[in-house]
Amino acid sequence: MKRYQVVGIGNAIVDVFTEGDDTFLDMMGIEKGIMQLVERERAEVLYGAMQNRRQAAGGSVANTLAGLGSLGLTTGFIGRVHDDALGRFYAQTMADGGTDFVNAPVAGGELPTSRSMIFVAPDGERSMNTYLGISSELGPDDVADDVAGNCDYLFLEGYLYDKPKGKQAFERAAKLCRAGGGQAGIALSDPFCVDRHRADFRTLVRDLDYVIGNEHEWSSLYETDLDNALKQAASDAGTVVCTRSGDEVIVLRGAELVHVPVQRVVPVDATGAGDQFAAGFLFGLATGRDLATAGRMGCVAAAEVISHFGARPEADMRALFAAQKLV
Repeated sequence: MKRYQVVGIGNAIVDVFTEGDDTFLDMMGIEKGIMQLVERERAEVLYGAMQNRRQAAGGSVANTLAGLGSLGLTTGFIGRVHDDALGRFYAQTMADGGTDFVNAPVAGGELPTSRSMIFVAPDGERSMNTYLGISSELGPDDVADDVAGNCDYLFLEGYLYDKPKGKQAFERAAKLCRAGGGQAGIALSDPFCVDRHRADFRTLVRDLDYVIGNEHEWSSLYETDLDNALKQAASDAGTVVCTRSGDEVIVLRGAELVHVPVQRVVPVDATGAGDQFAAGFLFGLATGRDLATAGRMGCVAAAEVISHFGARPEADMRALFAAQKLV
């Protein structure tokens, strides 16, 4: 038995939520529906403009781990927070949700804990404005051998490639995981992230065991239409997962092709849909389910999280899986 069933590595970010319609987004110069990095001054302006804000521990991979922790898997998160109020809140929130936050909050230094100002439109689209803060300093020294090298599955966040030290941490973790007999994979994160790191990501698709992305990310990666992109991905990768908003999910592994039906849900808040799909899918893999069942688990988890405000599940996911006869 490994110490962890799933370990994630990514940006430890406190999510700060508020509602914002198209008029407000235009007025503030916020591009709707994407994640963009902002500097500290811009972060302070946006934070000050938020009304009725709520905060929660976030970050893409951390949200996935929270979903896996709620399903009862043993999970650990490799991230970096400052020893400030937000950092201590973050570490405690992860622990309370069942995930080991394996690195203690860092004392000293000038950079504060990372935060993302998320504006949710009436149609459920979220616009994320992320100040990386101390997460930008995550590096290979933050990756312990007995964490990354002692897990069944490692889940990596594409956003880490935005900083050289993050890339090094990412690659060290993947090497340790696979040397220990585990499987390492990545979430492509968003099309703009793919654009920034296309050559590196194409190499990762060939080197890692599984890759999860949506239709826009796969098309961006191979700079072609989705059908041709998935054909290339299938020849490069171990397991390829493609989510499509409102349409069936496509999963490929070698000659195996699975189409997973999706039940359409009108979103209250689309935040975390991809993160919780990954949680359901990884839960399926980690517990020995076939690709079709793992895909259906991912869809159930994604549907749950977009039915309410926030990026983490509120319902009993095992009960939802049982209702669908998945467990």
